[in-house]
Amino acid sequence: MKKVFLTAAILLGGLTTYSTQAQVVTQEEEVMEVVQEEYKEVKADALPQQVKDALAIAHPTATLNKAYVNEKGEYKLEITVDEVASTVYADKDGNWIEKE
Repeated sequence: MKKVFLTAAILLGGLTTYSTQAQVVTQEEEVMEVVQEEYKEVKADALPQQVKDALAIAHPTATLNKAYVNEKGEYKLEITVDEVASTVYADKDGNWIEKE
């Protein structure tokens, strides 16, 4: 009889741990969705001159592949420098923004 109770306790403990882990993963996914910012694609001609100048100074050999802007007026620039693709961020005044 002790074995039955011990087995039941172990199974319930294991299920509780699994349930808690599933909830944590779900909460992390929800937080990740909120963190992502909405950027809309814009043409290179629509970039502010300050952003174009900052890109030319910081990355003179860069090729601008795509440009995006969000509601805060921050620009996401997809560039290629020496055949290496990268993404940089700048505000409307051409100041670089660190994003992860």
